[in-house]
Amino acid sequence: MTDVNRCFRLAARPEGMIKDSDFSWQEEAVPELGPGQILVQTLYLSVDPTQRIWSAYDSYLPAVAIGEVMRAGGVGRVLRSNLPDFSPGDLVYGMTGWQTHAVMEPSVRGPRKLPPGTPPTMALSLLGLTGLTAYFGLLDVGRVKEGETVVVSGAAGATGNAVGQIAKIKGARVVGIAGGPAKCAWIKDELGFDAAIDYKAEDVKKRLGELCPGGIDVYFDNVGGAILEAALAHLAMRGRVVLCGSIGDYNNPAGSSGPRNLMNLVIKRGRMEGFLVTDYADRFGEAIGDLARWAAEGRIQDRVDVVEGLENAPAALRRLFTGANTGKQLVKVADG
Repeated sequence: MTDVNRCFRLAARPEGMIKDSDFSWQEEAVPELGPGQILVQTLYLSVDPTQRIWSAYDSYLPAVAIGEVMRAGGVGRVLRSNLPDFSPGDLVYGMTGWQTHAVMEPSVRGPRKLPPGTPPTMALSLLGLTGLTAYFGLLDVGRVKEGETVVVSGAAGATGNAVGQIAKIKGARVVGIAGGPAKCAWIKDELGFDAAIDYKAEDVKKRLGELCPGGIDVYFDNVGGAILEAALAHLAMRGRVVLCGSIGDYNNPAGSSGPRNLMNLVIKRGRMEGFLVTDYADRFGEAIGDLARWAAEGRIQDRVDVVEGLENAPAALRRLFTGANTGKQLVKVADG
């Protein structure tokens, strides 16, 4: 067993798009285990837009400190254990960080054992925080009802494609906003969305008016900015806007770019609400049960986009902001 931990530590607060130089590659000795700790070999890392926030400033979690291992969720295999409930060979989920080996101890963020038979990739996508975010955001915050019209931005991304599929399961009509003909074809032809809008080639505001003549009952927002403004312009009476993310603004030095038409919430008696998936931690089991059942029944698909090698973690994170990924972005660190 290796005694070297390879990792990326945060070297600088990013300005604009994430750069390789914002991180420092290190090869270090694997720490000795203390009481109540386990040593995990990282297999897969979750790559999420929020990592851009964590690297830059305090938010719902403190910013990663300069010199600290870059924060990220991951799945790994237990190598050594000083915890009675964990044994070598167990697959676990938790905050591993951008590193090949992580020392973990019980906390709200793990480690947690993967249910038997759960693919490690699915544990970070449909059955991980991605799927849970889609589930609670749409059902609890958006309160979608059968027959309503749901619009989701970032529809070919990790959270967005799950939102659209869950909305279809609940009997809604779904319009997805995505970038490029391939992504639009995927969400429509394979995932069953009723319509798709290519924001790179079409006038989003105009197309929303054409595709949602009765207005938008639920808009699930992953991007913010001009797309959010376009959706607000077509909000149905008592429509709901679910604020999940604002990826379009994360690399903008000037901060948020809008929207300018919030008064439409008053006119339409609408509601706009943000949330964090951790607000629903006590109900994760319920959601995972539903998502796993829908997947087994073939009612929801899980797609992952895997970049090989820990050394490519910064490049994988950039993919989220260039639209290069389809589905859940992961980094494969080691064979399972």
